[in-house]
Amino acid sequence: MIQPTLIRKQRVILFTLLGLIGLTGILAMGMGYSSLSYNRLLPTFLGQGTFKEEFVLFSVRLPRIVITCLAGMALALSGAILQGVTRNDLADPGLIGINSGAGVAIAIFFLFFPIDPGSFVYMLPLVAFAGSLLTACLIYLFAYDKTVGLQPVKLILVGAGFSMALSGAMFVLISSSEPAKVDFIAKWLAGNIWGTDWPFIVALLPWLIILIPYALYKANRLNLLTLGEPVAVGLGVSVNRERMTLLLAAVALAAAAVSVTGGIAFIGLMAPHIAKSLVGPRNQLFLPIAILIGGWLLLLADTIGRNLADPDGIAAGIMSALIGAPYFIFLLLRKT
Repeated sequence: MIQPTLIRKQRVILFTLLGLIGLTGILAMGMGYSSLSYNRLLPTFLGQGTFKEEFVLFSVRLPRIVITCLAGMALALSGAILQGVTRNDLADPGLIGINSGAGVAIAIFFLFFPIDPGSFVYMLPLVAFAGSLLTACLIYLFAYDKTVGLQPVKLILVGAGFSMALSGAMFVLISSSEPAKVDFIAKWLAGNIWGTDWPFIVALLPWLIILIPYALYKANRLNLLTLGEPVAVGLGVSVNRERMTLLLAAVALAAAAVSVTGGIAFIGLMAPHIAKSLVGPRNQLFLPIAILIGGWLLLLADTIGRNLADPDGIAAGIMSALIGAPYFIFLLLRKT
């Protein structure tokens, strides 16, 4: 039974995070290469802005804010599921190769297949999912041992190896491609938020609408899996089935996110750890908090990055790596 004081604490944190997301979103609306005065935000929302103000707000800033927040939520939940299923606190879709698998699939699709402008946006999450799923299956096979089951440390090492190999494959693919297409792939690799229009939100949103409730529904199963295979089996859990379905959900969330944001790492690592430090390791409590933290972290990284250098700014993937790499080293040292 969860203590009522802990539930109240979780609710306070959730409302605080929603406030932080709202405040950061408001700041992001007014900041950028084309500035928008904050005292003009409300009139523009109400349809009383100039053509330039409405274009900047509704066609440039607002879709980017929504996309960034949704992608951060998806990456955070993906990381939390991976950490629970593998029982490894260092698991992250960007660190164990899942994002790289999505990147290679997107690069192949973008470079060698005919692109239909009408369906391109909606095909990207599916293509990314196929690449991520194939990569995840290979990593799982190499990290699994019939006698001891899934080995968490081996999974991280195998995943890191796949990530480096796939990054090399990506550079081989783009080495002889057209400059315009190479520019797109390079921005994807850097984690530059490129899917900044409303159709990308429509393409990403269904994945989150389905998979976030599913992950929350499976929170108790995740609790049991983190106790280890013998305990989970003893409590009647079909370990292999639950593990595979949850891994599929984690892969799908990561693939959908990076298909529109590019290669973003460390959000899936940091958000679950911060959430656990606030309310403890119970998935029912920390998963909703991790989701909001992920959305806020990526939104904050993108807002800071795009205002540091004109006109294109610094990619959100680079900003999140600047924050996340020291945090990863800290976790690694704490584990040893």
